[in-house]
Amino acid sequence: MSTTPIIGVLALQGDVREHAIALAELDAIARPVRKVEEFADLDALVIPGGESTTMSKLAVSFGLFPALRARVAEGMPVYGSCAGMIMLADKILDGREDQETVGGIDMIVRRNAFGRQNDSFEADVPFAGLEGDDPIHGVFIRAPWVESVGAEVEVLARLSAEPYADRIVAVRQGNLLATSFHPELTPDRRVHAYFVDMVRATL
Repeated sequence: MSTTPIIGVLALQGDVREHAIALAELDAIARPVRKVEEFADLDALVIPGGESTTMSKLAVSFGLFPALRARVAEGMPVYGSCAGMIMLADKILDGREDQETVGGIDMIVRRNAFGRQNDSFEADVPFAGLEGDDPIHGVFIRAPWVESVGAEVEVLARLSAEPYADRIVAVRQGNLLATSFHPELTPDRRVHAYFVDMVRATL
């Protein structure tokens, strides 16, 4: 059985190319996807960072939500970074009234929780389950944070420094993974490797 996963990157808006490069470096087949028929033979999906309201509107326009929700319900692994985290949340705060999500992770996420674009920052984040003991370097750009999680959600990372100490910034529920930050914007591939390992475990 092949252990080379085919991982789609939702190519509506955001850091599509950066995620594709990271996945390819880990010997996965990375494929940009934006049509319902392109989801059929995927082993997994990445929902990149970008602008969550724009992404939601485009997903509605392209009729993607039913297919996305069906694949999540079937157990397909999905990783969402930043806007992707919002897309995987069952409930969001400070979003548009008509903003839809794929859902699947029992969490409440606050959109733009750290502030606007000029409030972007970087921080070292202790992250459970990654190879090595070094923290991951997180790039936070108009990022969300997780307000609360349900009993089935594993918290993988919290910020350790003030003024945001203890804010949840990475979670996993089953085959779904989400981070507030953008690992695709750094050379450290450990978060992507963690996800690719999740995908390979399902093949």
